[in-house]
Amino acid sequence: MLQAVRNAFRLPDLRRKLLLTFGILVLYRLAAHVPLPGVDAEALRNLFATNELLGMLDMFSGGAMSSFSVMAMGLGPYITATIIFQLLTPIIPRMEELSKEGEAGRNKINQWTHIAAVPLAALQAYALASQLARGSGGQAILAKFGFREYPLATIATLTTLTAGTIFAVWLGELITEQGIGNGISLIIFAGIVSRVPQTVGGVLISRPQALLVFLLVTVITVVVIVVVQEGQRRIPVQYGRRVRALRGGRLRVVGGQSTHIPLRVNSAGMIPLIFAQSFLLFPGNIASYFVNSATPWVASVGTTVSTVFDPRGNIYWILYLFLVFGFTYFYTDAMFRQQNLPEALQRQGGFIPGIRPGKRTEEYLNKVMSRITLVGALFLGLVAILPWLTRGAAGTQQTGAMLISSSGLLIVVGVVLDTMKQLEAQLLMRHYEGFIK
Repeated sequence: MLQAVRNAFRLPDLRRKLLLTFGILVLYRLAAHVPLPGVDAEALRNLFATNELLGMLDMFSGGAMSSFSVMAMGLGPYITATIIFQLLTPIIPRMEELSKEGEAGRNKINQWTHIAAVPLAALQAYALASQLARGSGGQAILAKFGFREYPLATIATLTTLTAGTIFAVWLGELITEQGIGNGISLIIFAGIVSRVPQTVGGVLISRPQALLVFLLVTVITVVVIVVVQEGQRRIPVQYGRRVRALRGGRLRVVGGQSTHIPLRVNSAGMIPLIFAQSFLLFPGNIASYFVNSATPWVASVGTTVSTVFDPRGNIYWILYLFLVFGFTYFYTDAMFRQQNLPEALQRQGGFIPGIRPGKRTEEYLNKVMSRITLVGALFLGLVAILPWLTRGAAGTQQTGAMLISSSGLLIVVGVVLDTMKQLEAQLLMRHYEGFIK
């Protein structure tokens, strides 16, 4: 691998791509440390330490949200818009038609995604700023926010946060077009990895004897994620031979080759974890505002809901496991139907040996996908509750014996594998031996 990297830096165009990618990531990390004015930093840290929903959103901003910087929204609104349009594509006929029109149709949907990310970023910025203005324990974290008292300061704050999201999306797409790897994923990856030194330092200070356990659990989890992420079921496909007439009356036999359809064990990635966490953390976060209500029954209901959906309790993690399992099947089925593989095979003259084209092929592929998704759903469920299972392994009762959260590890491993493959492809194009054997 080191030799492959050296070979890459010897090539001027590839070296430029790598340096551009690294430079953009550094620029994003620098911007993530530019704070907005009027924030009580100490109270902000205490709020994020006790609010799991904000902690999950902070992961997608690379820690920029916990410092309330100009990049506090990160790529979260754009990711939300992307997921929404992915789920709407098989439902809305017009979007389904666009998705089948090739590059032009995908560009149109991508344009709509960018437009939708702007109001989503503004709404998320207002929600976060409003919560900070209310504060925690009666102490306001963000001063001078509110359209009645401070209209100009409020507009400036919301505009800055929204512009930060658009700037982050632009940087990510700049990496994708002119650098190496998927820019959006690399920006999230850089934010997650940048927090590892802080985590290691905290473990060394509080529990130095547990660092080995943290490293061991993290390494084992990474190995399992790599194995499952790369796992796939290959469905053989045969293309029939066709006779094509050439100029001069000559005939030529084309086709007849064999290939396969790779069905991944984990086609959903980490999207089910995001869905499940959002679904579980939202009720508890809302109920926390009614715990101290003057009405007894409202306070009782708020306390009960907060207890059930408290991430420190066992009920939360059991519900988390079942929700991840269900959302994995839901999202995989939605994405698989959107691809419409049986129709594509029939249109291209391909067929699965022993299976009739059309309805029988669709039933066969759905059956195979359902079976391998079971393994993927169990894998995602175990990864999701791993912090709960490893709570007592290193004397911690909050994050488990891991240097990076389970969701973060899925992102990190996926981004590293994808970037390695893209760099491998660039090297093979130039007749260099790569590092993926």
